[in-house]
Amino acid sequence: MSQSRTELRPPEQRVERRSVTWWTLRAVIGGGLLTGLLAYLTATLPDARPWLGPLLAAAAVVSLVYVGVMPAVRYRVHRWETTGEAVYALSGWVVREWRVAPISRIQTVDTKRGPLQQLLRLATVTVTTGSAHGPVRITGLDQDVAARVARDLTEITRRTPGDAT
Repeated sequence: MSQSRTELRPPEQRVERRSVTWWTLRAVIGGGLLTGLLAYLTATLPDARPWLGPLLAAAAVVSLVYVGVMPAVRYRVHRWETTGEAVYALSGWVVREWRVAPISRIQTVDTKRGPLQQLLRLATVTVTTGSAHGPVRITGLDQDVAARVARDLTEITRRTPGDAT
């Protein structure tokens, strides 16, 4: 009797193109808050300017590079796929994380939509398994695709024998 194997392989689906905008907005907000705080401190603490000034300049440069590079790289890297046997996810932009969750190990399937995701009609699907490594997250899906994926995975999981541990 042959047994099906779930192998680590590249997922086939790209995330939604609007994810680039989402990642860019998050990076601009985070970088803007950091550089804004450092600029405020530099302006209001004259004795600290000799070391805050260079720190502010470095933070601004790093923020600009991050905003300019990270979203495009993440879009090229992030992939996902669901089959009747497993959920596949590839993510990251500096450190790549490649995850596979066999359907028989799935405990819960959730969707999440933060304020920026709602604005851009995006969602994140989180697949929780018995793994100590944590859930598999598929970020940057169109909200309708995410709802369908969650519904389909829930149905496939319900029909799949196993104890999900």
